[in-house]
Amino acid sequence: MARNVYVEKDVCISCGLCVETVPEVFRFDDDNLAEVYDPAGAAEEKIQEAIDACPVTCIHWG
Repeated sequence: MARNVYVEKDVCISCGLCVETVPEVFRFDDDNLAEVYDPAGAAEEKIQEAIDACPVTCIHWG
C-alpha cells in the first residue's frame, strides 16, 4: 500500500521541482500549484527525492 503524500497548496510556490522529479505522481493544477494525482505512481524513494528537493518544504507524508 502506498503511503499518502500531499502538497500544502498555500505554501507551494510553483517551482516545479516535484513535477520535474516525479511526473508520475505530481502535476500542476488549474491554479499552477503542485498537486498529487497518483500517490502510487512511483517508488517512495523517488517521492522522497521530490520532498527533499522542495525549497519551501510543502510536500509531506501524511
